[in-house]
Formats: sequence, C-alpha cells, structure tokens
Amino acid sequence: MTRCVCSAWFAQKTLWPHVCFSLQIQSELIFISLRVCVCVCVCVCVCVSVAGIDLAQERIVGGYAPVPHSIKYIVSIQTTERQHICGGFLINKYWVITAAHCNIGLNKMVIVAGDYSLTIFEGTEQEIIPHLLVPHPEYNMVTNNHDIMLIKLRVPIYLNSYVSIALLPRQGASIAEGRMCRVSGWGYTNPSGGQIPSTLRTVKLPIVSSQKCNSTESFDGSITENMLCAGYSFGGKDACKGDSGGPLVCDGWVYGVVSWGRGCADAQFPGVYTAVSNYRRWIDETVFSYFSRCNKG
Repeated sequence: MTRCVCSAWFAQKTLWPHVCFSLQIQSELIFISLRVCVCVCVCVCVCVSVAGIDLAQERIVGGYAPVPHSIKYIVSIQTTERQHICGGFLINKYWVITAAHCNIGLNKMVIVAGDYSLTIFEGTEQEIIPHLLVPHPEYNMVTNNHDIMLIKLRVPIYLNSYVSIALLPRQGASIAEGRMCRVSGWGYTNPSGGQIPSTLRTVKLPIVSSQKCNSTESFDGSITENMLCAGYSFGGKDACKGDSGGPLVCDGWVYGVVSWGRGCADAQFPGVYTAVSNYRRWIDETVFSYFSRCNKG
C-alpha cells in the first residue's frame, strides 16, 4: 500500500491564480448575480511505502532528525557535481576521516562542512577542495579490512558554532558490548535504496560483540579485529548506503567509521564499522608527518 505525503512548504507557499465562476439566481422578486473565486493551492506529493518499512521521510534507517547543526564534526563528501556519496568527520582544521572505499579520486571530490540540508543553502556551509587522499596502505577492498582513509584539505576549515572537530579514542581503547552509540549521515532511508535524503539523520545502536557478529548465524568469520559491529538482532535500525565513512559515536568519542554490512537493517546482521582505536597511532603519525613536511617546505 502507498500513500502520498504532501510538502507543507508547497501547500503554504505555492498558489495557482484564482479560479473564478459566475452564479446567477433569478426569481420574480429578486435577481442575484455572484462571481465566486477560489484560491487553489498546489500540493506536491511524494509516494512512499507504508507496508512494513518506515516512511520515506526517514533518513538513516529507523532514525530521527537531530537538532540542526548539533553534530558539528560531520561532513558530506560530494562529487564536483555536488552529489553526496559518503560521510566523514573532522579531526582538526586540515584533516577529515572517512572510509577508504569512499575514495573516488582527488580531482572528483569536494568536502562540505557545516551542512544540515543538502538541498537548501543555509549560509553555514564550507566547501573545501581536498589536497591529499591517504587511504590506509593495507586496505583490502575484498575483505573490507583497514577500511579507513585520511583526507587533507587544501585550506583549513573555519571552526565556529556550526563546525567543530571530533574526539578520537586512544590507541587500543575498547567499547563494551551493549553500549549505546549514535551513527549519523545522509544515507538511504530504507534497505531498498531510493533517493538520498535532504537532511541529516541519526540513529542510536547498541554495540554487538565480535563473537556474536562473527557467529555462523551472522557474518560467519568475516569480522576482523579491526572491525566492530553495532545494531539490533531484530534489525530495523542501521546505517545504509550513503552513510559510509560517517562517525559512530560512543560517549562523545568516535569509535567507528561506517564501513559495510549485509543489506541495511537486516535481522542478525548488524552494521560493520572500522574500529578507530586500532588506527589512532597511524592517524597521529600520518597527520604529524605531513605537518612536518609542510614546515620543512
């Protein structure tokens, strides 16, 4: 079954010209001539499924809309044609972390910080061209192991009330099973895909142990020590395509980078994330090495 959800903006703002017609009433005692005008309101509708799947205004599967600009470290990674492809997050004014599989090439990429709606210019956005892409040297696109990449920006991001940096856990830090974390992004709204949503969404998910995630009922040994899982055994809530590279935040620290999974929000198959704490040393060494090169140059 489908139903149409009308855009409130169009319902309130868009008007057709008046539609008018004449009405005459005549008898032996009275003659009345009326001209009646009706204002017709245009309503733009989007048909969405309501049979077993959340409505299309959902963003991340099973998620909700955060307060605008409350997740200040998240960025949208876009093509030069301004098509959103992945998420990412700022770790300082010059560097962004995302997934290695989000690498579309240096000359095809634009980083947008301070954004909330991808379709409305809010005046808070900062668009920066990347200067350097540093995927992890051991990234394996077959196994998805080491799915993490650093992006160095050509010019520094201006930190303000709409843009800030994320906090990273120390090398080797772990997060307990069952701990609630939050993943955010502009990814698909339901497992069947569809159109990328316009506004940022977020969803809270529990950490799943590697033992459960690697069980024969789930990923059957595909989860490496460099990955962590988050989601519900019954499914229904998850990151999805377009959320890749975005942050999984636990207690204010980014513990995961959206990496891969089986479908989106499938039962027994939680989302899989790159474990950031396994790469803290690599991140620090990489950032410092390029900082040193700049100073020497």
